[in-house]
Amino acid sequence: MRSVGTLTRADLAETINRKMGFSRAESLEMVEAILDKMSDALAKGENVKISGFGSFVLRDKNERIGRNPKTGVEVPITPRRVMTFRASQLLKERIAKG
Repeated sequence: MRSVGTLTRADLAETINRKMGFSRAESLEMVEAILDKMSDALAKGENVKISGFGSFVLRDKNERIGRNPKTGVEVPITPRRVMTFRASQLLKERIAKG
C-alpha cells in the first residue's frame, strides 16, 4: 500500500481558486460551508450521499459484551453511533485503475 500524502482543506480551496477563479478567501469559505453542511446533517442523524463519490452512513450499534485482550475480563461496550464511508462504484473503479 503506498502513501502519497493527505488532501487538506487548503488543497480543496486552492483547486476551487484555480479552476473557478474565486479568491482564496472565497474558496476557503466555500469548502468550510460544504463541510459544515455535511457535519450538521450527520449530527442530525442524516446520511450524506455525494453522487459519484460515496456515502457517509450512520449506524447505531447496540450494547454488547467485549473482552479485554490482555486480561480476558468481559467488559460491557456501551451503545453508540458510528459513521462509515461507502465508496460509490464509480470511485471504486477509479481507484482500481490507480
